[in-house]
Amino acid sequence: MKSIKDIDNLKGKKILMRVDFNVPIKDGKILDDFRIKASLPTIEYLKKKGAIVILLAHLGDDGKESLKPVAIRLKKFVPALHFIESSIFSDETKKIINNLKNGDVALLENIRREIGEKKNSPSFARGISRYGDIYVNDAFSVSHRPHASIIGITKCLPGYAGLQLLDEVENLSKAFNPKHPFLFILGGAKFETKIPLIKKFLREADHVFIGGAIANDFFKGKGYEVGASLVSDGVAPVKSFFKNKNLVIPVDVIASKGNTSRNTKPNEVMHDESIVDVGKETVVLLGGLIEKASFILWNGPLGKYESGFSGATESVLKLIAKSKANSIVGGGDTVSLITKLKLGDKIGFVSTGGGATLDFLAKGTLPGIKALK
Repeated sequence: MKSIKDIDNLKGKKILMRVDFNVPIKDGKILDDFRIKASLPTIEYLKKKGAIVILLAHLGDDGKESLKPVAIRLKKFVPALHFIESSIFSDETKKIINNLKNGDVALLENIRREIGEKKNSPSFARGISRYGDIYVNDAFSVSHRPHASIIGITKCLPGYAGLQLLDEVENLSKAFNPKHPFLFILGGAKFETKIPLIKKFLREADHVFIGGAIANDFFKGKGYEVGASLVSDGVAPVKSFFKNKNLVIPVDVIASKGNTSRNTKPNEVMHDESIVDVGKETVVLLGGLIEKASFILWNGPLGKYESGFSGATESVLKLIAKSKANSIVGGGDTVSLITKLKLGDKIGFVSTGGGATLDFLAKGTLPGIKALK
């Protein structure tokens, strides 16, 4: 990939910069601005070089949400930000963009409001490309999406990688040639999307710990009662993994029913309970593996974070922060907890990606990265 630092003269050039501002918002307030802050080094670099920066971003899947709360937060870091609320091809939008001066930064409204974005419409890509001279992708966490603002636009403008995208690729690539002992921790849900990663790292890591909802599929595969826990549809193909000596699954869990929860063995869960987190003994087990590890890679929470069961994830994050291992942590909910616990400077590298991180680790590239080559 070509970097923005490879561009000789940026002064006066209009830069269409794809960022990921898809941040958690509740009651109009941003809960975690990690992804916004991740874009700032590239924005500042382009501003200082005298470029005109036009930011493309989305919020939510369907485009119904406004980026206004994001614009308000971004103004704390970029005070003179122009937030363009009118539709992307309106006369008002064209007028504002035409009047931007060197060093100015503008944020367009949610790009997923446009039907051509997710469809990767060539005409839509051509339309937005007319606003810029150069395209910059600084949205690693969306680069697994074959959308117009990720890959279509690269057919219309010269494309470059932003500093955040380069940082992600450089750091995540360390997982392809790690120091040993290597501990891989995998949480979250959607077992079927994580099969390639499990297969890959059972070969390459010294220990692969399975937590989160995907651990429920392993319990079910052992014939345990999983009650009302979240599991994959049908029968998940886990039995072949049990033969691998590198596999580690929880030795105890938190089982919940109504407003009560208890720490129990995986094979002692009742039919009317749900597994919502890993238990205390499992955290101790992970602590031992973390202490011995030279390299730790982690994606996804260990418990049902959205329902308040973040205890084990928080405990393990603190253990990693204290360890001497080179560590990489990703996954939206896990990253939110890192921000909450103020551990960002104690983790080796914090990835902005969720699905993008998983895809990159499994395949070594992403559609948005290929489009820049």
